[in-house]
Amino acid sequence: MIRVTFLGTAAARPTVGRNVTSLAVQREGDIFLFDCGEGTQRQMMRYQSGFELSAIFITHLHADHILGLPGLLRTMALQGRTAPLPVYGPPRSRSTLEEVMRLGSERLAFHVPVTELQAGDHVPFGEYAIHAIPVDHGLPALGYGLVEELRLGRFDIDRARDLGIPEGPLFGRLHRGETVEFEGRTVAPEELVGPSRPGRKVVFTGDTRPVPALEVACAGADLLIHEATFLEEEADRARETNHSTARGAAELAAAAGVRSLLLTHVSARYADEPGRIRDEACEVFPGARVAHDGLVVEVPFREDV
Repeated sequence: MIRVTFLGTAAARPTVGRNVTSLAVQREGDIFLFDCGEGTQRQMMRYQSGFELSAIFITHLHADHILGLPGLLRTMALQGRTAPLPVYGPPRSRSTLEEVMRLGSERLAFHVPVTELQAGDHVPFGEYAIHAIPVDHGLPALGYGLVEELRLGRFDIDRARDLGIPEGPLFGRLHRGETVEFEGRTVAPEELVGPSRPGRKVVFTGDTRPVPALEVACAGADLLIHEATFLEEEADRARETNHSTARGAAELAAAAGVRSLLLTHVSARYADEPGRIRDEACEVFPGARVAHDGLVVEVPFREDV
């Protein structure tokens, strides 16, 4: 199960209906936080995303993406957390993140190590990893992708039973690709196991203008969460600030062949009319949606769609 909860979907400053940027992603028992605008800990309570975070990933150091860290860490301390909480950020972010996290807080009862990543790095978590993705926002910045490894092919239980293979350890060995001996005959995994199946890929761009390297990194994603701060009517402003328009995000999504597109980081000027953002994106990428605070999306395996 991969579940994405939008904790904040506003750009630069909160509005009545939207908090600033933060995204919680749960993959089985792991929960990750991507960016942490002010008030994120309250959004986590409100939308029940859970506080047992495995790690925090920061896209860049603009205030609306990091000022929630002191409050969140303080809340976790009051809840009695003792397990380390790794924080990852872009190049040249460590000293600033460490300083921000010390604001208004005495010594924490848990360790918060900060690691700087480069585009192309990845942080492994068993059968999947969080990949650092190249973006362009005019300062050191990263996007992130949760990328699962290839999964085992489907195991043909009926065929195995027809061959007289007893259920149990032999099933597991065959499914893992081992050849087994059974009652004088050899059974190869190819007889019972189909081709490997793709894992899932979820990409969060953070703030960026559309760039070719990002398109490559997003290729084939099951879900792309892309900023759409402006409409094309503000294309010049988008270029000046290294942000995306809704059309630009949709064009990148279409070129990258992603399956689903959710737009976030909405400027306050469009906060009450997200349909304009949706309509502009849908001209290029039908089915694109604009996220709102509290939106929960689950990402299924492709064969389950």
